[in-house]
Amino acid sequence: MATVTLKGNECNLTGNEINVGDNAPEVTVVKSDDLSEVTVGGAKDKAQLVIVVPSLDTPVCAMETTKFNNQAAGIDGLEVTVVSMDLPFAAKRFCSTEGIENLTVASDFRNKDFGKAYGMLIADGPLAGVLARGIFVIGKDGKVAYKQLVPEITEEPDYDEALEAAKAAAA
Repeated sequence: MATVTLKGNECNLTGNEINVGDNAPEVTVVKSDDLSEVTVGGAKDKAQLVIVVPSLDTPVCAMETTKFNNQAAGIDGLEVTVVSMDLPFAAKRFCSTEGIENLTVASDFRNKDFGKAYGMLIADGPLAGVLARGIFVIGKDGKVAYKQLVPEITEEPDYDEALEAAKAAAA
């Protein structure tokens, strides 16, 4: 199973590791704006950019969500979802405060199904039970076209690489 670090200390991930070429599991998460359920993964009529963050209530996650809100919104044929373990109420407040309107913000808090299905659930260390930082681009065919597991939780992802992969999948 994969590992990441938190300020240099190793953290193990648990769940089903998903890689490029694999079928992206369909998982239901809870939308922050109205507590309805939304499905990520699987085949859809649009490509999907799934941004996985530990908590919107941290500077790096807030900056990442804001950058994707601004930069991914203009990509035609792309559905963008940020998934965290944040309670939907806190996520809704974050979106309202930060002006996040161009993407879906959702929570995996109920059953941690997303974290388990994608191998992104942190198993140990101070952040045990939340999600690691990563990005998945899923093609319309439901296959993972791109994966970025950020090795150090406190660092930002490679935005340019992820956005190029998303544009290619949405084309």
